[in-house]
Amino acid sequence: MTTRSLYLAAYDVSSPSRLRAALALVRAYATGGQKSVHEVFLTAAERHELLHHMALLLDEHEDRFLLLRLDARGRVHTLGQGAEPCDPDLFYMG
Repeated sequence: MTTRSLYLAAYDVSSPSRLRAALALVRAYATGGQKSVHEVFLTAAERHELLHHMALLLDEHEDRFLLLRLDARGRVHTLGQGAEPCDPDLFYMG
């Protein structure tokens, strides 16, 4: 079985059209999130693919993208009605 790691993907994009494209790209991998920060479970290949496509999409002088791997040993904290993130049994990408 392929190992997935939990990442936080965050972006700050200045152009509305690039912002919509960045949102669509990250949501294709996301399991949860809000506004411009999303939780994504990625394999090494998916991580590489996401970074590659985001680099093609964004303007390196105007936009920012952060992909932060979270330590799997860390405890998950939720506020309000939040649910702990979990890796579903099945990912559909199509």
